[in-house]
Amino acid sequence: MAVLNRTTLATTKVRADFKLEPAADKAPVRILQIGDGNFLRGFADWLIDIANGEGHFNGRVTIAQPLARGIADLINAQDGLFTVLLRGVQGGKAVDSRRIVSCVDRCLNPYAQWDEMVALAEDPTLRFVISNTTEAGIAYVAEAQSASCPDNFPAKVASLLWARFQKLGATAASGLVFLPCELIEANGTKLRATVLQHAQAWGLPAAFVEWVNAHNHFCNTLVDRIVPGYPAAEAENLCNELGYTDKLLVAAEPFLLWVIEGPAHLANEIPLHRAGLDVVWTDDLQPYRTRKVRILNGAHTASSLASYCAGLDTVQQMTEDPVVSKYLHKVMFDEIVPFVPLPDAERRAYADTIMERFANPSIRHELISIALNSVSKWQVRVLPTVKDFVAKHGKAPAGLAFSLAALLNFYHGQFDTKGEFTGQRDAGAYPIRDNAEVLAALGEAWRGWQAGEDLSARVRSMLGDARLWGEDLNSVAGLSEQVLAALTAIKARGVKAAMAELV
Repeated sequence: MAVLNRTTLATTKVRADFKLEPAADKAPVRILQIGDGNFLRGFADWLIDIANGEGHFNGRVTIAQPLARGIADLINAQDGLFTVLLRGVQGGKAVDSRRIVSCVDRCLNPYAQWDEMVALAEDPTLRFVISNTTEAGIAYVAEAQSASCPDNFPAKVASLLWARFQKLGATAASGLVFLPCELIEANGTKLRATVLQHAQAWGLPAAFVEWVNAHNHFCNTLVDRIVPGYPAAEAENLCNELGYTDKLLVAAEPFLLWVIEGPAHLANEIPLHRAGLDVVWTDDLQPYRTRKVRILNGAHTASSLASYCAGLDTVQQMTEDPVVSKYLHKVMFDEIVPFVPLPDAERRAYADTIMERFANPSIRHELISIALNSVSKWQVRVLPTVKDFVAKHGKAPAGLAFSLAALLNFYHGQFDTKGEFTGQRDAGAYPIRDNAEVLAALGEAWRGWQAGEDLSARVRSMLGDARLWGEDLNSVAGLSEQVLAALTAIKARGVKAAMAELV
């Protein structure tokens, strides 16, 4: 079967509803995208392609892989084309759509093509930079200025901006708009600050710093779409159905939200919202972030570890299990939703949408993948709700206290001969992935545990470890007592039985 590319589309019979948008060949490259992964291709590129097709935008995207190893060769072999497959339920209606995204011009490997990256940065037609380099990408790592590709993402940005400044001058028109999609708070603000750290370390002139601050927009953004990526288990059947082989096929859910905090006039330059897409420009994204972090991410974190240790593997299974689904509903609607600072109808409607997304049968969202770095996630996503609940009711919420007990149970592990930290559930061993300090602290806290022992001292020690939570959680009214009771029940009767007693 032929591989997807422009020649294939011209010579092979494919679905009649597939077409290349007019911008595919003629539009200027207005966007540099640093990140070649599934998320940006199934999120930002999909959005841009639709806006191009409906005449609201006229621009192509050049992708740059963020690491020396990437998929530039694969993207270029397919002429920048790939299929985005949306499946699920939205607003109570089934969705099954396929779209060949054609807005990508090419993909660069900056480690081998740094001169081409610089040339693109110097092009006055370029206006936007979109990125997704993981949460760890926006961090200062000292490295010397050089004529080759920097390793660190903000250093790359600083180098490209310096080249643009030298070529085009310190004008408003030469400034760029940055739309970082890394999942950290104030991602644009932090990217700018880190870029300026490099400028200072490299001794770049004050005029450059002034231009960066005055004429380059580093927008804070919030992104929301579940993009599992390449559907390996179905790929052969899907490609037979499509009529071509697509090694870049991306599966995603229908739901999408992109909130961008920035000047209103920028929305007119990249008017994705005019295509009927849920792209919101605002002067304050904090309410949107609070809603997503507490309801979507908070519910994920509060339920995933307990569900995994109860023998489940996916988010969809959580919504189908009679006990776990009751627990999920309890923490979502009784303990989390009432403390999101939005009108009640709005926050409940969003929670209903989240439950619909969790139940999507077309998205296999693995609980073990959600479990990555759960200690810091619980601190950011769940603890603020616990404190708000305590402030109103004088005691910690039972469901979210149970989630903390389930987290401690999930992290009951030990280092194996290969240095991997692993836990045990009925189905066998599982990996526990977090930073080294967290794993060392919890590994030590569980050392020497004996079935049936009094867990009081261990719980007090773990909750009191500020390395884990940033504070002593024993001071949160009623939390340690409820965690102790829940963890004791989990160790005595198992997660599922303990959860059933709670709900």
